[in-house]
Amino acid sequence: MYYKVAEAHESNYPNPITIKKGTKVKVGDKYNGPENWEKWRYCYTLDNRTEGWVPEQLLVIENEYGIILEDYTAKELNVEKNEIVKGIKELNGWLWCVKLIDNDEGWLPKEKLRS
Repeated sequence: MYYKVAEAHESNYPNPITIKKGTKVKVGDKYNGPENWEKWRYCYTLDNRTEGWVPEQLLVIENEYGIILEDYTAKELNVEKNEIVKGIKELNGWLWCVKLIDNDEGWLPKEKLRS
């Protein structure tokens, strides 16, 4: 599905967590904010080099650790208002998108998009 960006978005995370299927991570807090995005957990690679938000659906959690069920990156997509993106996958209020202008990919909050 194609979307028009209703509100510009810029990532606050220049070094997003990027992890391969089967990787073990340390699982931190659940997201707790005014947006009510549910099922997001803050995770850390075991070498503490990267960290970021991971959807709970992609984790098998045991105590304070988790195993990643599929390749994942927390890369957010920087967009300007009125750009057109193609939505690929939706998880917990966010949509994995591809910008039509340059094929750049990343996550966008669905609330900033209009179909």
